[in-house]
Amino acid sequence: MPSRSTTPLLQSSVPGRTPLRGKVRDVYDFGDRLLFVATDRISAFDWVLPSGIPDKGRVLTQLSRFWFGFLDVPHHLLSMNPGDVPLPAETCRDELDGRSMVVTKTSVFPVECVVRGYLAGSGWKEYQATQTVCGLKLPAGLRESDQLPEPIFTPASKAATGHDENISFERMIEIVGPEHAAALRALSLHIYTKAADFARSRGIILADTKFEFGLLGDKIILIDEVLTPDSSRFWPADQYAPGSSPPSYDKQFVRNWLESTTWDKNSPPPVLPDDVIERTRAKYVEAFERLTGEMFDWR
Repeated sequence: MPSRSTTPLLQSSVPGRTPLRGKVRDVYDFGDRLLFVATDRISAFDWVLPSGIPDKGRVLTQLSRFWFGFLDVPHHLLSMNPGDVPLPAETCRDELDGRSMVVTKTSVFPVECVVRGYLAGSGWKEYQATQTVCGLKLPAGLRESDQLPEPIFTPASKAATGHDENISFERMIEIVGPEHAAALRALSLHIYTKAADFARSRGIILADTKFEFGLLGDKIILIDEVLTPDSSRFWPADQYAPGSSPPSYDKQFVRNWLESTTWDKNSPPPVLPDDVIERTRAKYVEAFERLTGEMFDWR
């Protein structure tokens, strides 16, 4: 384990530049290029927690690097070297290395492109009530975590704060237009199928995932992070059992611990115990190593 992993990076810094700061990622604008820095921040129940998960940002970044190289679609990644943008001389490169992507700036589509291959999460809750997922009618008698007859595309609108909101495909057409909506749906299903087949060969089920896309001229480009534990629901295939909720390669330990406390989810969240932090880090690293076949070593 790299020694630096004991101290999580909660905020990155490029002197003289103010980032657009999301729940996890800091984004610096350099004109036609952006510098994405994945921090070790972790969120749960719409709160960014005071504790970070060491190396989480590097896992997300290195896993995205792997998928961008594997997938046969245009994407925004230009370089993994933060020095490929004009950083001030006083920038601390150590905190950026391994967790940075230099990417092409695009015109971002204001929708999340979600693909579901299994009945889980909010989809399972909706199905129990209405036998639909995001308004799409599904066969009767499905169990929690069942594989769907075929993957389904269930877009969501991007929310500035809180949860994204599921929308119908018809609403997506109103937002991005019919040609772009059809292209984004087809591309999302193509990527999901290719990635799910590969993940299954590595002993992992890709239950669902979300993609983001942008326009570069008139070309649709895959952007943001892709197929990471933060954007996807990964299950170990050897622990998959329809009718139950399999363990996930994500922040499950964090959510479970928070649910066991007296935290009301309306006030600042508590600090995570060391064992929850360590187990969560191990789960992210395991996902990276099983999917890529590489040892996790960002250096």
